[in-house]
Amino acid sequence: MSEDARFEDGEDKALNIGAFDKRDLEVVSSLIQDSILPTSEIKWLPNSDKLALLINRFRWEDKSLALYERRKLERVRSLLMINHVKNISSSGFSPKQKGKILSILSIFFDGDEGGSGTVLIVVSGNGGIRVEVDALEINLRDVTMPYIAPSGLSPEHDTN
Repeated sequence: MSEDARFEDGEDKALNIGAFDKRDLEVVSSLIQDSILPTSEIKWLPNSDKLALLINRFRWEDKSLALYERRKLERVRSLLMINHVKNISSSGFSPKQKGKILSILSIFFDGDEGGSGTVLIVVSGNGGIRVEVDALEINLRDVTMPYIAPSGLSPEHDTN
């Protein structure tokens, strides 16, 4: 009998996960929340129908253990790859602003399960990246060793 993976299973390992439906994408969204994305690290690869985003991801999956062990919180560079891309647009910023730094709030899919639709990456400042796809297939893979978060703090959100 096999068991589902748990959030904690990724604590000491590099993440390498995929999203093929809305439920999978909720997990990816929780892992990339508060990631830092320089606009210079957004690359559309039209010949392979892919959009690549190199993000600085806060390691949410390690936060509880880090606090328990009284060690510093970490980030890691991760590659977010969106496949089957037909078109891309942005709002609230221009991809030509190479010095612009975005903070990812969430990612979700508006479309048919197993079919075409739109992936929306919501960023702070009322911005977003809209990615039209033929099918939902997203990969998130850590590509560096974790490093101490420069601020030393966990991202916080006002719930009011």
